[in-house]
Amino acid sequence: MKKIVTIGGGTGHHYLLRGLKSYDLDLTSIVAMTDNGGSTGELRTELGVIAPGDLRNCLLALADDKELVKVFEHRFSKDSGKLSGHNFGNIWLSVLSDIYGDMAQASEKTSKFLRTKGRAIPVSIDDCHLYGRTKSNKLLRGEVEVSYPEKDEIIEKVWLEPEAYVHKDAAEAIRSADMVVICPGDLYGSIIPNFLTKGVNEALKESNAKMTYVCNLVTKQGTNGFKASDFVNEIEKYSGKRPDYTICNIKKPSQSVVDKYQEEASLFVDPDIIGNNGLEKVIGENLLIEHEIGGKVVARHDSDRIARIILKLL
Repeated sequence: MKKIVTIGGGTGHHYLLRGLKSYDLDLTSIVAMTDNGGSTGELRTELGVIAPGDLRNCLLALADDKELVKVFEHRFSKDSGKLSGHNFGNIWLSVLSDIYGDMAQASEKTSKFLRTKGRAIPVSIDDCHLYGRTKSNKLLRGEVEVSYPEKDEIIEKVWLEPEAYVHKDAAEAIRSADMVVICPGDLYGSIIPNFLTKGVNEALKESNAKMTYVCNLVTKQGTNGFKASDFVNEIEKYSGKRPDYTICNIKKPSQSVVDKYQEEASLFVDPDIIGNNGLEKVIGENLLIEHEIGGKVVARHDSDRIARIILKLL
């Protein structure tokens, strides 16, 4: 059975897992743990746990029991007192982390309970925060500020404080993988924090795995004006390795979706590396799906099609 390791955090990560879990694979997701917003941020402050939110989403993406998934996705209403706004799955993982000693153990116990088709491992169990600096020399404190800097700011550098070290299971999964997939997602907030974790890049160097990067559909704050080549260059800069394969969307979105994202200062990524004669192999496919969430049409990757592409590359 082929071993695939996914690296990421946020929406793009768990969307991709939903496609991969349909196949006979030994699947491990390695998850960034620097989120400090919403329910996750409050639990970090109140309970001293590391960020459970992205880990929870990956576990639920790997689970099939729709009723249990519904329970773990439940968010308490605004009139729920101290539980107001909290997600049940975040609280569950925080409780298990307290009982069993750390978030890696909490994830393992939850995976068994949900009977997931694969594992979700925190990249590190060290408590740390993400910091960044923009080209205009503005300091960004925490994942929320790094993910949502002011409109015209471009991020120049990101780092962790204090330093964090890779969890041994995450490092071993990378070393033994047949393929490592870098997921789409918030580049500086969800993807790069994994490579800032001490030991991750060393594990990549020691692995014989092919490295595949699934490029983002759209830009956002901090990556304004980025083309596909810019995303790839940042992945190489922070991981120390250029992807063996890069998967890019070439499907043009509808005007209504373009207008919606422009209102949020987001543009669709120009797949400028298609036909590039560089060392990496670039795959351009129609990967864009438009669907409605909460009354708004949003753009998402076609996780099933990406999964099929990845299988062909193994």
